[in-house]
Amino acid sequence: MRADPQAAGAPLRSYGGVDGDERISRRREALMDATLELLDAEGAVTVRGICRASGLNPRYFYESFESADALVAATFDRVIEEISEAALTAFAAGVGVAGKVSGAVGAIVDIVDADRRKGQLLFSPSLLSPVVAAKRNESTGLFAMLTLHAASDALATEVGPAAIAAAQFQVGGLGRLVSTWLDDEIPLGRDELVALSVRLMMSLVGAVTDGGDDMLEP
Repeated sequence: MRADPQAAGAPLRSYGGVDGDERISRRREALMDATLELLDAEGAVTVRGICRASGLNPRYFYESFESADALVAATFDRVIEEISEAALTAFAAGVGVAGKVSGAVGAIVDIVDADRRKGQLLFSPSLLSPVVAAKRNESTGLFAMLTLHAASDALATEVGPAAIAAAQFQVGGLGRLVSTWLDDEIPLGRDELVALSVRLMMSLVGAVTDGGDDMLEP
C-alpha cells in the first residue's frame, strides 16, 4: 500500500534547506529516471531493481507508487505530457499549415532523439508489457485526437470520418517512421526526417478537404 507522507496531518519538515514536498518530488523524478534506464537496458522493472538503480530504499518508492506497474505508467505519462506540450506549442507557433506540422513533428523528434530511452519506451517492439501496451494504445488515441482537432482548426474543415481516419493514419505512420529512424534503419538526418514526415502527412490533406467524406460513399 502506498504510504501517505501527510499522514497524521504533520507538515513535511525541511532538511538541508529543501522542504519535504520538494524532496518527495526529487525522489519521484529519480525513480522515473531509473525506470527509463532499466526499461531501455533490461526491458522490465521490479521494485528492487528500481531502488537499486535510483539509490533509494523501498520506503521512498512506496511513498509515491503502489507498484512497479504504477511507476512504469507514471513514467510513460510524464514522457507523453512532455511531448504533447512541446508539439502543441510548436504547432501553435508555426506559420501556415505545413509550418505548424513541421514544428510539431520537429519537437517530437527532438525529444526522443535527445533521450533515446523515451523513444524506446514509446515505440520499441521489445517492450511489450501489458502496462506499456495499454499506455501506447491510450497515447495513440490522445495524439490522434490532438492531431484531429489541431488540423481541423488549421484547415478550417469539419471533423468527419475522413478527418478521423487521416488523424489515426498520421499518428500511426509517424510513430512507425520515427521508431525505425531511431533504430538507424532509415539513413536520414534529423531535418530530412522531419521534412519527409511533413510531406507524407500533408499528402492526406486533399483526402480530408476535397470532399473526403463523400469519397467514402458506396
